[in-house]
Amino acid sequence: MTATTIEAGDRPLLFPPGFVWGAATAAYQIEGAAREDGRGPSIWDTFARRPGAVAGGDTGDVACDHYHRHRDDIALMAELGLPAYRFSVSWPRVRPDGAGPVNPRGLAFYDRLVDELLEAGITPYATLYHWDLPQALEDRGGWTERDTALRFAEYAGVVHDLLADRVATWTTVNEPWVAAFLGYGSGVHAPGRTSARDAFRAAHHLLLAHGLATGVLREGGARQISLTLNLAPVPTPGAPGDAADAAADLVDALLNRQFLDPVLRGRYPGPVLEQVDRAAGLGHIAAGDLAVISEPIDLLGINYYNPTYVAASPGAPENPAFPGSRGIAFLPAEPPLTAMGWPIDPDGLTELLVRLDRDYPGVPLIVTENGAAFDDVPGPDGRVRDPFRIGYLDGHLRAAHAALAAGVDLRGYLVWSLLDNFEWAEGYGKRFGLVYVDYVDQRRLPKDSAHWFRDVIARNGLGGNTA
Repeated sequence: MTATTIEAGDRPLLFPPGFVWGAATAAYQIEGAAREDGRGPSIWDTFARRPGAVAGGDTGDVACDHYHRHRDDIALMAELGLPAYRFSVSWPRVRPDGAGPVNPRGLAFYDRLVDELLEAGITPYATLYHWDLPQALEDRGGWTERDTALRFAEYAGVVHDLLADRVATWTTVNEPWVAAFLGYGSGVHAPGRTSARDAFRAAHHLLLAHGLATGVLREGGARQISLTLNLAPVPTPGAPGDAADAAADLVDALLNRQFLDPVLRGRYPGPVLEQVDRAAGLGHIAAGDLAVISEPIDLLGINYYNPTYVAASPGAPENPAFPGSRGIAFLPAEPPLTAMGWPIDPDGLTELLVRLDRDYPGVPLIVTENGAAFDDVPGPDGRVRDPFRIGYLDGHLRAAHAALAAGVDLRGYLVWSLLDNFEWAEGYGKRFGLVYVDYVDQRRLPKDSAHWFRDVIARNGLGGNTA
């Protein structure tokens, strides 16, 4: 089966009253204006200029030019009937060197953005960190240093003070696994370091930053505080206790429980501590850190794209994104695939949501990212037909509904992404958006999936087969 065979389901489904529908973006991926109005450089500005780091030598200097076009983009959101919009705040736009004076022009942009969203009837969901660390902090050690977590808490307080009267839901950190293990472990993301020691230290300090910021936000009266994790089922191909089971358990611990357990249980899982001690020692985990990290949250954001498939394979080299994984093979994806080469597995979302509800009860969930890249091209009539994305979203929404039917407290679903954008190390070659962006003239063309999603929102559910 290939992506061309994916179709929408044939059974209508309704979601609960008050279910949150929306779309998401991230500052560096859409804003552009990288050197305007006092913004300082981020690690992604630096990384994108490293030869070979980003496909095509692309940078986020202009991206979707959302900094200048946000009013038009908000009007487009309103036309598409989006009730909610998740955006991220650029730390280097607000505090250019990460720790020094606040940049009033940077803050003013988010002040305007939130006001205009509310005027359009769109609820803003703010994310404080989506990977654009100020380069000045990286020059002082970045996320390998405890001080960065302290500076993040200060920055969180600055932004919350400005927007607290209008923004109810705050996400502290987006996908700390990616920031730590792709940024500091495998080096395929900014800042491009390749050190297991640095990756584990970064992971802990990102969690500490979340906990410290949670305390600041709570003290400031924040109504709903969230952390967003990229999580994936790791299917076990063997029997309990055998080598395949052990391989899947370690990868699950490194990818999922390394972040879930400290936040929701106040402790690291044993397999993670073993690997941390081997690679970095435990000296960076100070007494009291886990109490800070496990400050209660009101909502857990789930970014789901696909399961991770592994098998025991003696002699397999260590995957640098998973320190300690020597002897574990990361299996190639089988069709159907997205343009990223990622497998399409909606059932994995149901499995993940049910597992979270079972293993970490009492924490409401929201899908903060789910979506797919396909090779979208406007037709001669200017219409962007993307039936694969419609099939993908329909399947994953049905999977989310199945989790709801199983009793999971799932509060909402946000598509990644509103706009085609700078897709990190992939540059501009991969298109996730509901809206097509022509990067030459910045035209926005809502794809067929955008209109389909507008109808889903209007009916608060899925109709029959629309293929």
